[in-house]
Amino acid sequence: MAVKDKEAARVVRARKTRIRLTALNATRLAVFRTNTHIYAQVISGDGRRVLASASTVEAEVRAKAKNGGNTAAAELVGARIAEKAKAAGVEVVAFDRSGYQYHGRVKALAEAARAGGLKF
Repeated sequence: MAVKDKEAARVVRARKTRIRLTALNATRLAVFRTNTHIYAQVISGDGRRVLASASTVEAEVRAKAKNGGNTAAAELVGARIAEKAKAAGVEVVAFDRSGYQYHGRVKALAEAARAGGLKF
């Protein structure tokens, strides 16, 4: 399977998940990852507003984690997104893994967000 085919398959999986979450009108915690960074956003139920965001590109996270592409960095981003979401008044979210496998960095981010007080 070529890289382009893998990416297209991931996008199809992500789209199916987002259709279900839109029907529920749930506030979602969306994750996007690259080889070097990981990003997380809390998006309103209608999908129009980003309520909170965190990533390994932020200066505060980069000071603590020199490499943004590992599970330790993902844990920092998970804790940070939980902190920012709670500050925005969000306690319950639906986890949108964007078609990625629930494993490795995505799992580390999710578990750190749960430990930070977000309920999935």
